[in-house]
Amino acid sequence: MAEFFDRLNDKHIAMIAAQPMFFVATAAADARINLSPKGYDAFRVLAPDRVAYLDLGGSGNETNAHCLADGRITVMFCNFENPALILRIYGRAVPVLPKDAEWDGLAQHFTMMPGTRQIFDISVESVQTSCGWGVPVMTMERERPTLKKAHAQANPSEWAAKMSTRIASIDGLPARPTDRFIAGDE
Repeated sequence: MAEFFDRLNDKHIAMIAAQPMFFVATAAADARINLSPKGYDAFRVLAPDRVAYLDLGGSGNETNAHCLADGRITVMFCNFENPALILRIYGRAVPVLPKDAEWDGLAQHFTMMPGTRQIFDISVESVQTSCGWGVPVMTMERERPTLKKAHAQANPSEWAAKMSTRIASIDGLPARPTDRFIAGDE
């Protein structure tokens, strides 16, 4: 049975810390729903009512565009081991880019990774837990290093030029592209 909470509690925070991946969903009026899996050590609980995640450059910039247009975001964690549990964070997200004044304050909570594009700063509006009994039991074998490796080998000026073209979602919503290459050792 689903339970709702106004903010994260210690049990939620412990469950989040144990998960090797999470999912992010966003939408905007008359646009597609975007759902993305996220991995690496990229999620932080900043307070019971505030979380953030480090976003690496990938296929597009849908989450950025949707958050600028609408702000709504859902982050979902599934405990693929025992006990079965699903946790969803419903909130409002703001994309923070390296050129923004808020960057340094958020970035201090993360280890920068090659290809870091932005940090999504999320105000938690509600938290929902549910049983997760229909989710399979799985164990993590290892992280997939491909994305970090590709970014680590990228030419910084070529990467910045490519990311600067990510100015719209696939539905034409405006996005704020990053203009700074982050090598991961900053």
